[in-house]
Amino acid sequence: MLAADFSGAAWWKSSRSANNCACVEVALIADGKVGVRDSKDPDGPALVFTPAEWDAFLGGVEDGEFTRERLAANAQAPSLPV
Repeated sequence: MLAADFSGAAWWKSSRSANNCACVEVALIADGKVGVRDSKDPDGPALVFTPAEWDAFLGGVEDGEFTRERLAANAQAPSLPV
């Protein structure tokens, strides 16, 4: 798990959140890491991603890997043995 110092971090959320308090906030922190937290619990825990992890996630979003349809199709696919 990555440790992070969020003091002085500027958190922001998507303009699509429509102030409904059901969103996540992100912040750029030291060494290019990205913090992600629940907007309803700003003093609660936050996830920390390396620049490579964040870029991979954004690439998946841009490629449509996380649409509801794609997630539903993946949920119905048979699991492979580990």
